[in-house]
Parts: sequence; C-alpha cells; structure tokens
Amino acid sequence: MKTPTNLFKQALGNKQAQIGLWMDLADGYCAEILGTIGYDWLLIDGEHGPNDLRSVLAQLQGIASATQAFPNARSHPIVRVPVGETALIKQYLDLGAQTLLVPMVETAAQAAELARAMRYPPQGIRGMGNVVARSSRWQGYEDYLHAANAQVCLLVQVETVEALKELDAIATTEGVDGVFIGPFDLSVSMGYPGQLEHPAVQAAIEDAVARILRAGKAPGILAMTEAQARKWLAAGVVFVAVGADTVLLTGAARELLARFKPLPSST
Repeated sequence: MKTPTNLFKQALGNKQAQIGLWMDLADGYCAEILGTIGYDWLLIDGEHGPNDLRSVLAQLQGIASATQAFPNARSHPIVRVPVGETALIKQYLDLGAQTLLVPMVETAAQAAELARAMRYPPQGIRGMGNVVARSSRWQGYEDYLHAANAQVCLLVQVETVEALKELDAIATTEGVDGVFIGPFDLSVSMGYPGQLEHPAVQAAIEDAVARILRAGKAPGILAMTEAQARKWLAAGVVFVAVGADTVLLTGAARELLARFKPLPSST
C-alpha cells in the first residue's frame, strides 16, 4: 500500500475552494457523524477544544470510518495543535494527521521552524517514529518514510497586528502551504475585541488575503455568518470554515426549545 495523497493540500495548490467546519465537541462519535455530511475539511481543535492526543485520535478514526462508509462525502481532517512545539507536531503527525494548523505564528523564522518540524530529515527534524506510528499504518504504507514529506500540509495562523507586519515573509516561507487569518484574536490585537465587522478589521483582513494570494499561497479564515463566508470566498479565500459544531448544537437546541417554552433568562 502507498501513502495516501493529501487531496486537501492538492486543492489548496490549485486554489480550489474548500468549505470546512470547526469541531470543538472533542468526541469521536460526533466527528464520525460530521464526516458523513460532505464538508471538504473538518478542523479538530486542539487549541480551544478540550482535546488531547487520545481524543484527537478518536476523531481521526471517526472521520476515517465515515469516509469508508460514505466515500462521496470524504472530509479531510485538519488538526489545530495547541502550540507550535516540535514534540507536539511529531506526536500529532504520528497519529496520522497529514495537515496541521498552528496558532499564533508571528515571524518567518517561526514558520520555517514549523516547516522543519513537519518533515523528516534531511528536509526537516521530525523524529523517526514511523515504524510504530499510525501515520504509516504500522509500516503498511511501504513508501511512507520517503513519501510523507510531500504529503504533509502546514497551515500557519496569523492573528495579531505584529504578525500582519511580517505577513509577506511568513507567506513566502518554504514549506508553508496556507495562511489562516484568525479574525477573533486579530480584532482584539487591533483594539476592537469581538468587533469582526469593524471597518478597520475588515480592511486588515482584505489586505491580508490579497498579500497571501500574491505570495502564491492559500488564504483561510473562519466565518461565523453566511454573508462573511461568501464575502471571503469571493475575495479569493481558498479554505473557509463556515461554522462550528458547538454553535450548531446550541443554536438548534435553543430554536427547538423556543417552539415549546420560553428560553431561560440569563439573569
């Protein structure tokens, strides 16, 4: 058996729009359900979701199971690590994740170190655990050691004013496949906490998208309204998360309850 081609990475290179969903419920069963729906990608959130290595593994397995049952609804799993540390990156890659999103990347030097952490020597510094790792299907992928570097996909998250100043250098860093704009933290960094629609925040995102595209890389973003999602897709953003599992669950539950009784007061 051969190492699977990273179709998500391939789509980013072709600037083919990819619609995704954020997952913070941290549950393999929920991931399997969402894996049957047909999103291009599903983000397993290790930064703000209550995830650890084992819960991420369960979700990777759930998505893989859904793909086997519903191949036409294939979803690519992306894991957001809690922090860009070499040891953590190695562990999540060994679990079988091919695509990682790393938060709070602020310099090209940091992006370059992350790219090296994603790859085996001589291109990188990833530890040689393929013999015992799920990523190689325990040596079932006979070519894994030589094919893995070409199939990993690194997405770096830019979400502060300082990072935007370094954006051109970050985006052109070799080994970076996409740059994800974190709108919530960016709004805080700009002095408009939570005001994602503020003209200054919107202008900063528009400028960042254009710069990422000029660098030949794929821009990404999380949009919590349909209007914003469509705006960023029209602007050339390649991978867009159009919602989150926790928001979908609470929204649907509140809507259902409101049909039968008043919602509880928050006071």
